[in-house]
Amino acid sequence: MKFGIIGAGMIGRFHAKAITDMANGTLHSVLDRSPERADELAAEFGIKAYYDIDDFLADPELEIVTVGTPSGAHLDPTLAALNAGKHAIVEKPLEITTERVDQLIAAATTNGKTLAAVLNRRFHPGMNAFKKAADAGRFGTLASASAYIKWFRDQAYYDSAGWRGTWALDGGGALMNQSIHTVDALLHLAGPVKSVQANTVCLAHERIEVEDHCVAVLEFENGARGVIEASTCCWSKDGHPARVQLSGTKGSVFLADESFETWDFAEETPEDDQIRATLMKGQEAGLGANDPTAINTYQHQRNFEEVVNAIHEGREPITSAAEARKPVALIEAIYRSAAQDGKKITL
Repeated sequence: MKFGIIGAGMIGRFHAKAITDMANGTLHSVLDRSPERADELAAEFGIKAYYDIDDFLADPELEIVTVGTPSGAHLDPTLAALNAGKHAIVEKPLEITTERVDQLIAAATTNGKTLAAVLNRRFHPGMNAFKKAADAGRFGTLASASAYIKWFRDQAYYDSAGWRGTWALDGGGALMNQSIHTVDALLHLAGPVKSVQANTVCLAHERIEVEDHCVAVLEFENGARGVIEASTCCWSKDGHPARVQLSGTKGSVFLADESFETWDFAEETPEDDQIRATLMKGQEAGLGANDPTAINTYQHQRNFEEVVNAIHEGREPITSAAEARKPVALIEAIYRSAAQDGKKITL
């Protein structure tokens, strides 16, 4: 399929690199309001540059678009793409409220097009093994399910663009922006959340409207309890990995980025030794923990390939809009709780 990119900034260039490595898609065009940015990316990748969305979407060769605009500016270009008969893959979060997500889902349904999200942290061997163990019930009665994103962003990061740290275009702070992939991973592994109680604060940054630290206590539908701790205040020389940890009466698994710190079950299987031999944590720096550009592209590539395969097979991709809605709904509930001094919010 032929891809077009909306947004020629850092994320757009990231998408372009992933698409050029795909097995089932080709990079066709780019749209940006800045002719200079669009022309630069187009020249780098040998593709068409557009500066007007109507011209971009009128191209009959264009089949699928990726949207890499600021989080709170996903709605309009994605609606336009769907209404123009194009499939769409949208960066995280799909949109910053469930109300907007639902508008996009309705447009995709009306136009008979696939709407998917970038949930790239689902696409690596560690997550595959983790999900297989969870689905097989290897944890017994799940007791604890938590996520920890102790990252760092300096003040220059927030000052680098006027939309950063705003409710209107960021949709939130450390939780919505930096942590949504890990929140998605937690839900993917542990299932839906029943209720939340949360507290947020801005501790270490100036001139931003949103939180830079958040702690939420979760009650899952399956009875497990857990915590989400999300921060952009936690400095480290190499960066702390994003962690997802599940523990139950028959096992515990602690995932740090793409590798395991713990893989421990009461009832062993033949593949456990292989997992411990190949997927255990070394001394790698956290992916994107201190530097948002220090993220590899292969997970995006696999995410895009999964969507194209799903379109060809006439099924929903595993990063469907319905899946992408789940972490947004949970984060909305966390923000509502924090705004009400930690009131318990039922989802």
